[in-house]
Amino acid sequence: MQENTKPETSQNKMGTMPVGKLLIQMSLPAMFSMLIQALYNVVDSIYVAQIGEHALTAVSLAFPVQNFLIAVGVGTGIGLNSLISRRLGERREHEANLAATHGVLIAVIEWLAFLFFGLFLCRPFFQLFTNDATIIQMGVEYTSIITIFAFGCLVEISLEKTLQATGNMVYPMLFQLTGAISNIILDPIFIFGWFGLPALGVTGAAIATVAGQILAMLFSIFIITTKEHAVKLQLKGFRFSSQIVKDIFAVGFPSIIMQSIGSIMVMALNNILIVFSQAAVAVLGVYFKLQSFVFMPVFGLGHGAMPIMGFNFGARNKKRLMHTLKLSSLISLGIMVAGLLLFQFGAKYLLMMFNASDEMMEIGISALRSISLCFPAAALGIAFSNFFQAIGEGKNSLLISVLRQLVILLPCAWLISRVGTLNQVWLAFPIAEIVSFIVSCLLLRLTYQHRVQVMDD
Repeated sequence: MQENTKPETSQNKMGTMPVGKLLIQMSLPAMFSMLIQALYNVVDSIYVAQIGEHALTAVSLAFPVQNFLIAVGVGTGIGLNSLISRRLGERREHEANLAATHGVLIAVIEWLAFLFFGLFLCRPFFQLFTNDATIIQMGVEYTSIITIFAFGCLVEISLEKTLQATGNMVYPMLFQLTGAISNIILDPIFIFGWFGLPALGVTGAAIATVAGQILAMLFSIFIITTKEHAVKLQLKGFRFSSQIVKDIFAVGFPSIIMQSIGSIMVMALNNILIVFSQAAVAVLGVYFKLQSFVFMPVFGLGHGAMPIMGFNFGARNKKRLMHTLKLSSLISLGIMVAGLLLFQFGAKYLLMMFNASDEMMEIGISALRSISLCFPAAALGIAFSNFFQAIGEGKNSLLISVLRQLVILLPCAWLISRVGTLNQVWLAFPIAEIVSFIVSCLLLRLTYQHRVQVMDD
C-alpha cells in the first residue's frame, strides 16, 4: 500500500527550486535549440526552392515520412522522459537507469523499420500522389537517404530525452545545435556543389540532413558515456525487461500515434490540395516549415515543463505540479499570439523567402492568414497535452490529437473542397483546433479530479 508521505526531494532542483525560475532555466535551452532547428527547417526549404517548384513539391510530399520518423523518435522519447522523471521523483534511480538503457535499444530497433522503408517502399509511396516522373525521382532520392540513415536521428533523440528527464537541458540543447548548425552549413555545399563538389540538388539536401543527425548522435554518445549524470546507461549485465518497455510505451505509444497522425493528415491534405494545383501542395509544405518558428519554442517550453510536472507528480507535490501547468500555459499563449500577428501581417514577406511564384503567393497569403487563426487555441492544447503525458495519461493527448487532425480537420477540409474554394479549405484548421480545445478542457478537468485532486498538498 502506498504511503501518503512525500519522498524527499531536497536533492533535486525539480522538487525545490522556485517553479518560475526552474521553468525558465530548463526551458530556455530547449526553446533556443528548437528555434535553431526551426531555422534549419526553413533554410533547408529555401535552398530547395531555388532548385525549382518541382523540388519544393517533392520535398513537401516527403514531409509526412520525415514527420513520421520524428514522431516515432520523439514519441518514444516522451515516454522515456516521463518514465525516468517519475522514477527519479519516486527515488527509484536504478529503474531510471534501466529505462535509459532500454531507450537506446528501442531506438535501434525502430531504425531497422525505417531502413526497410528506405530500401523498398519509397518509390511506391510517391507514386500514390503524382505521376510526374521528375517529382517522383526527386522524392525517392531525398526520402531514401533520410530513412536509410535514420539511426542518427533516433539514437540522438533517445539520449536527448534521457538527459532532459534529469533536469539537464544544456547538453540536449547542444546536441540539437550540433545537428542543426551542421545541416545549415552543409546544405548549400551539397545542394549547389560548392568547393569543387558536384551539385547534388535534393540529394545533397538529404545528405546534409543525415550528416548533421549523425554528428549530433556521436556527440550525445560521447557526453552520456563520459560525463556524470543523474542516470547512467547500464550496459554491463543488461537484461531486457518487457515491463520497462511496456512502461515506456504506455506514454510513448500514444505520443507516437498522436504525432504520427500529423503525417496521415498531411498525406490526406496533399491528396485534397493537389486536385486544385501543385502550388497548393507546395504552399502547405511551406506553411509547415514556417509554423515551426512558432510551434518549436512552445514545444521547447513543454520539454522543460514535462520533467518538472512528472517529477512533482511522482513526489506527490500538487502545488508545484499545477503551478508549472499554469505558467507554461500562459507563456505558450503569449508565444502563439505573437506568431498569429506575424502570420497575419507578414504573410507576403514570409512567402517571398521561398521564391514563391505568383500562383504560390496568391494561394499562400490566404493560407497563412487563415490557418494561423488556430494558434492561440493550439498553445493551450499543447500545454494540456504535456501535462497529460507528464503524469502518465498519454491516452488523453492521443484522443485530442485524433479528434483534431482526423475526426474534424480532414472531413472538414474534404467537405469544403467539394462545395467551396481553395481559400476556404484552410479554415478547416482553426475549426478543428477550437473544437478539440473545448474537449481538452473537459479532459483536463476530469483528469484533475481523478489523478491530482486526491494528492496530498
